[in-house]
This record gives sequence, structure tokens and C-alpha cells, in this order.
Amino acid sequence: MPLRARSITTQIRAYDSAGLAEAAALIRAGEPVAVPTETVYGLAADATNEMAVARIYAAKGRPAFNPLIVHVNDLAMAQRLVTFTPEAEALAAAFWPGALTMVLPRRPDCPVATLASAGLPTLAVRLPSHPAMRALIAAAGVPLAAPSANRSGAISPTRAAHVLASLDGRIPLILDAGPTSEGLESTIVQPREDAVVLLRPGPVTIEALGEASGLPVVLPGHGGPITAPGQLESHYAPSKPLRLDCPHPVEGQFHIGFGPGPSQRNLSASGDLVEAAANLFAALHEADASGFPAITVAPVPHRGIGLAINDRLRRAAA
Repeated sequence: MPLRARSITTQIRAYDSAGLAEAAALIRAGEPVAVPTETVYGLAADATNEMAVARIYAAKGRPAFNPLIVHVNDLAMAQRLVTFTPEAEALAAAFWPGALTMVLPRRPDCPVATLASAGLPTLAVRLPSHPAMRALIAAAGVPLAAPSANRSGAISPTRAAHVLASLDGRIPLILDAGPTSEGLESTIVQPREDAVVLLRPGPVTIEALGEASGLPVVLPGHGGPITAPGQLESHYAPSKPLRLDCPHPVEGQFHIGFGPGPSQRNLSASGDLVEAAANLFAALHEADASGFPAITVAPVPHRGIGLAINDRLRRAAA
């Protein structure tokens, strides 16, 4: 059962020295703060403080069985939280800092609140590249648990305005550093000796994972227990009906295009998948706020980062 959210005043502060100092003070006081990463805006709180982590769940209305990603500002901090295998070390060397999250065994002395890992023996960890998140971790002096900064199941935020629309009155501060660059949540993997298990597709593609690890990249079976963030079947959802794989606009519906052709909003007129990924959630927010009663989306190829785009769209339409 989700924890009850409080009603508080939400302020937006620019990402500068004053805004960073205010955000860090709130983190140290056990409060959650919205902060950008290169992927999406995250709702960050002290990962070692059980009450602070609980406030993330409360603000989002997130079910407590759904674990969080813990963000660190260097490899040494991550190594104090989880046990690295040679396979994990190879992936960290290739993709950190960046948009890769790894699910690894918690160390026996791991200081992270058990609520952050939903009671599991593993912990999802990431070393982000965005300077705002890195600076906030350094200023607060603790690893930060940070799921996307939106109500649970809703469209992920890539701008401060998206966060405010979803969490106004639920969190004290949004640190605004402009739009995010990647536009999709991080790739999540669980490295094993014989394979890399892809738990959630994202900006780091299957091809890149296989090349860096020298291992096959495999998908987990459907219908199993939740072992990482982003595995809920219905997620990233607008409030309006969403229909996928519509090659042409439907009269009276908001059409999100891909490639040449008419649309209300085009993910990438040139058919660039990286551009499409960066624009996906902003397009869904725009469509949801429009006067159209329903949304259609053009087909997006299932290759490279297109796998992650289609994963988000499938869950949004579920």
C-alpha cells in the first residue's frame, strides 16, 4: 500500500550554487528533492535514511515492492554499497558515468535503507553523468535514491515543468537545469558470469552491452517477481487512451509521428532514434495536455534504442 503524501509548497530553483546549497540542505534534513539526470528528472533523497526514502514512495504514491535506483558520484561509493563481479567491473568501465544501472548483491554492511531495495538482497546502482546530480550527491555527502520525479505510473519528466505538474504540493524543491539529454530512463542490467540480463532497455543498447561485456545479452522471463525499477506492466502512462503503430494520423486524435509525414508532434522527422528517445516523454506530456481525447503513435523501429522507446510505449499503452 502506498504511503500517504504530505501537502507542502513546491519551489523551483535554478541549478546554481544557491539552488544546489538549498537542495543539499533539504537532502540532509531527510527531504526529497527533484533533480535532473542525463536520462530524466529524478526524485532524490538520502538513500541511507529510511524515513527520507519513505518520503519518496509517499510523494510518488509508489508501491513499496518496487525498488529504487541508488545514485553514486564515483565508483568507490558504489563499491561500499554492493559487491562487484568482474563482469560488473567491465560494464562500469565501459558505461560509467552514464545511463547504465546495475543490479548487484548488497554488501553485508551496506548502509542503504532496506526500503530502497524493497527488501531484496540486491541493489540497483548507477553513476550518472549529469553535473547537477553528481554535485548534489557530493554536497549532501550520501548516495541518493532517485526514481523518476513523477507520480507512480505517470509519464516520466524531462523538464522541471513536467515535475511540477505531477508533484506540485508533494515535494519541497525542484532543481531546474533545463531539459534532459537522453530522455529515457537508464538501461538496467544484472550481470552474470555467463550473460548480461537486460531488466529494462534504455539508452545503452543491447549491441553496446554485448560488445563491452563479451557476453550474450538475454531477457528475463515475463511474469516473474519485480527485481528492478521500471518492470511494472503498466507504466509511463498518459491519462488518455494511447494506440500504437498507427502509420497515419487519425482524425480528432493527437498523432505523435516518427519520420516524414503529418503529425501534431514528431519524435524525429528524419527518423533518428536517438532524437526520438530524447523527445518521447515531452511528446507524451504535450499530447496528454492537449484538447484531443486520444493519442496515436507512429511505428518506431525495434532496433538500437528503438527497443527502449517501444518498451516505454508498450507500458504506457497497457
